[in-house]
Amino acid sequence: MKISGFTMVKNATKLYYPIREAIASILPIVDEFVVALGDCDEDDNTRAEILSLNSDKVRIIDTVWDLKKYPNGTENAHQTDLAKEACTGDWLFYLQADEVIHEKYLPIIKARCKELLQDAEVEGLLFKYLHFWGDYDHHHTAHGWYQNEIRIVRNRPEIHSWESAQSFRRIPDFDYVNYRQQVGTHKLKVATVDAYVYHYGWVRPPDFMQRKSKSLDTIHMGVEKASEVYDKKVKNYDYGPMSRAKKFTGTHPKVMDRKLAAFDWADQLNYSSKELNPDRDKRKHDKLKYRILSFIEEHLLGGRRIGSFKNYDLLKK
Repeated sequence: MKISGFTMVKNATKLYYPIREAIASILPIVDEFVVALGDCDEDDNTRAEILSLNSDKVRIIDTVWDLKKYPNGTENAHQTDLAKEACTGDWLFYLQADEVIHEKYLPIIKARCKELLQDAEVEGLLFKYLHFWGDYDHHHTAHGWYQNEIRIVRNRPEIHSWESAQSFRRIPDFDYVNYRQQVGTHKLKVATVDAYVYHYGWVRPPDFMQRKSKSLDTIHMGVEKASEVYDKKVKNYDYGPMSRAKKFTGTHPKVMDRKLAAFDWADQLNYSSKELNPDRDKRKHDKLKYRILSFIEEHLLGGRRIGSFKNYDLLKK
């Protein structure tokens, strides 16, 4: 059995993505790790970060991003596909540049891959998620935050990254352009794996978070529209009252020690007030509708979600 890791990234250090930690977290169980590295800005050091791992398992593919050909977030999926198709494993383990796996789950994941290797019906493995927020001690479980996602897929040519690269679908005769197509696509048949992805996409100093948000919106809106929107915003991102997120009581992956030690923006977070800044854009978890849904799900339904979209067909395996 061979497992390939893969990811895509651009301007990771400039935008505070833990790319080194993401790759390092699964290196012990993969035979190779393919990185589609975009055309980073001159003041970005992503390549050096990746090379600092000093691993012969890591292979970089240099790419160029084209937001005109791949608009509305689909360049993310295109770049993910470029990395995926360079993989040679039986199983392909996808981690985004802000996703990390705790070392305690590595034996579980490898064993599950081995267990299901010969079960051709299983097209992918479904992971649970922890979404950290603002700092490393809080995470969101509110309605609107996805609980599960596909992160390991079979090495099959019909399986492609989908929409803005959050997930995967089987797309026969794909044109490699329309990553948001619905017609003719098929949800993957997946089995669960008892492991969490630690998602650090919302843990950055507020100025970096604002920069990252603009970059992400640029991929979806285009350069001109994103610039117009962000010219009207304040410089630093406002995470809102931290009391609206849950306290995290577990441990972080060991590979994150460097990032945890660098945490120095506590004085810019709101730990005291429960009130929202009226000038702040509301996130979904701030809105009354979602707060009511979250209360019902947590206190009356035992954590089960109401009407959440699931981009997979779950097998009982």
